[in-house]
Amino acid sequence: MFFGIPIKYIMIYFAVINLFGFLIMWYDKHQAKWGRWRVPEKTLFMITFLGGGIGTLAGMYTFRHKTKKMRFVIGFPTILITEICLIIYLALYGEEKLAAFLELF
Repeated sequence: MFFGIPIKYIMIYFAVINLFGFLIMWYDKHQAKWGRWRVPEKTLFMITFLGGGIGTLAGMYTFRHKTKKMRFVIGFPTILITEICLIIYLALYGEEKLAAFLELF
């Protein structure tokens, strides 16, 4: 259990959001090639922020999409590394530290 949620469900969530992130990068690249409606950049960042960083980053380099835009080259890995650090912190120090931190706000 991680904050009262079974690990199985957390793993399923991360698998789905990362697969979605990978596929949305493919879709956006496909749309760009044909000059069609594109996925908004805010949406790509939101998927990354919601835990899809591995998928969007893998899609970015697999499909060579958004690799020349520095906000993506720097932004996606920065979000991913921050989330990994947060998960490690929460796993090590648990709910008590998070509750104390949230009380500051």
